[in-house]
Amino acid sequence: MAALAPPVAAIRVAVRRALTGLPSGGPVLVACSGGADSLALAAATVFVAPRLGRAAAFVTVDHGLQDGSAERAEAVANWARGAGFPSATVVRVEVAGRPGGPEAAAREARYEALTEAARQQNAVAVLTGHTRDDQAETVLLALARGAGPRGLAGMPARRDLAGVPLLRPLLEIGRAQTRAACAALGLSPWQDPHNTDPSYARSRVRADLLPALVRALGPGVVDNLARTARLVAADNAALDELAATALAAARCPGGGLSVPGLVGLVPAVRGRVLHSWARELGAAAGALSHRHVTALDALITDWRGQGPTDLPGGVRVLRRADRLTPVEPT
Repeated sequence: MAALAPPVAAIRVAVRRALTGLPSGGPVLVACSGGADSLALAAATVFVAPRLGRAAAFVTVDHGLQDGSAERAEAVANWARGAGFPSATVVRVEVAGRPGGPEAAAREARYEALTEAARQQNAVAVLTGHTRDDQAETVLLALARGAGPRGLAGMPARRDLAGVPLLRPLLEIGRAQTRAACAALGLSPWQDPHNTDPSYARSRVRADLLPALVRALGPGVVDNLARTARLVAADNAALDELAATALAAARCPGGGLSVPGLVGLVPAVRGRVLHSWARELGAAAGALSHRHVTALDALITDWRGQGPTDLPGGVRVLRRADRLTPVEPT
């Protein structure tokens, strides 16, 4: 009996860990584009899930952004059926006309499709093939944007997707391992031309910036960037817990916040309190920036009788005496 290739074994172990502890019921739903990362994930899941007494389902999203995308999506779904997935679905989405750049628009459409597929199949989790290299790229992009700790925390291994856990089992697995696993299993991944298109920021990071850092600092830089994301995420969780407690203590009747209850907080906690409160008031997360939170903070720490602070979504906040109060826009 031939020995199992180490990359295949490593990916199966990662998938087993991710699936352990999930509730029983519906299937785990693997999102697969046909690239090496998600193909290796799909192959591991269809092997591991039945051995844990779980059903596995498969979905591929056709973004319609390239010639032949529909045929390619059907080919990936056909592979999945032949590989042992009892259910393999193709979901087509419309990317054009969505707000934001093409990367953001495609991502939004993709997650909407995964949400709907999970709902239709009563999935207990959705699995995606993001790797350690993807995490390193995400941290570098966050640094370039001047993002705070939330951005530097990168992609979580688990987050909520419309009530269904979205799992990223391969965040500890390198891209080279997924390619080696595909080779060992005789799989032929699709090479997405968007991954090398220099018009996309992530493609430039992948093709130019990250390799330059590896040459300058050594191959450990990828793991170090991913480790940074894990460490920052842990700190974020602790600060968010402190902020939730502080927000509850600072609430006033009528929806306002007590200034004396906020002024003594350390800036990292107070900023999270104000960010969370602004979200509650209706400020959209994607538009709520550091500048808005700083303006709210000035109503507490640099009070000079200034007028209301305007937040995204038409939200306005005014300080009245020792209270921050939402007001109707004029």
